[in-house]
Amino acid sequence: MAKKKKKKIETLEDKLKYEIAEELGLMKKIKEVGWGGLTAKESGRIGGLITVKKREMEKKETLKDKE
Repeated sequence: MAKKKKKKIETLEDKLKYEIAEELGLMKKIKEVGWGGLTAKESGRIGGLITVKKREMEKKETLKDKE
């Protein structure tokens, strides 16, 4: 009997990862070779931009809470 693949719940990081990859023009490469086919530089760029966006979101939340 074949194992059923669990459907992964998409997290905020996943959404940001795809969004940033699209902005950087890497989606074609990802579709062709997968995430493992990216260079360290490309992966690091995506990770760095995820961090920046998450910090911006946290900053906005903090400002909302102070109001």
